[in-house]
Amino acid sequence: MTELVPGTWTIDPAHSEVAFTIRHMMSKVRGHFGDVSGAIVTGSADPKDASVRAEVAVASINTNQAQRDEHIRTSEILGADQFPTFSFTSTSVEGEGEDYKINGDLTIKDVTKPITFDATFNGAVDPDAFGLFRMGAEGTAVINKKDFGIEFNIPLQGDAVMLGDKVTITVSLEATLNR
Repeated sequence: MTELVPGTWTIDPAHSEVAFTIRHMMSKVRGHFGDVSGAIVTGSADPKDASVRAEVAVASINTNQAQRDEHIRTSEILGADQFPTFSFTSTSVEGEGEDYKINGDLTIKDVTKPITFDATFNGAVDPDAFGLFRMGAEGTAVINKKDFGIEFNIPLQGDAVMLGDKVTITVSLEATLNR
């Protein structure tokens, strides 16, 4: 593994993913967004000196069920026509070694809330198989969908509802250094 260097790293959409899990009745629905972009800016070899800005295209959602994906894109849930992207901008990075907390602001449907990703720095390599200086990281955060104005649900028998409020977001990023 190679040490990080200061610079701007472009998120590689072919090797990055933003995934989610939400409770659906008695199990969970999983999905991902295929279109992620952004940059990581490093100030030194220390990941704590980094900042992240990422954007996700709402229309790129895939839950392996086309009808559900279309419904999620509607104004009833994510409103892809009015809010085509959601974004994350870090405010600080804490930790050491491989384990970090990335604090920042998540914006969904024009609502911005602070969140923290429990993250792992997976290292850097120079050169990779394509001759690029590449780094990788993964992170997980849990949000409440209602905090972002996503109220959709269907009542079931008793007090039960179709969807849970908690959404687990899992991010896996690779980025290449702009030289």
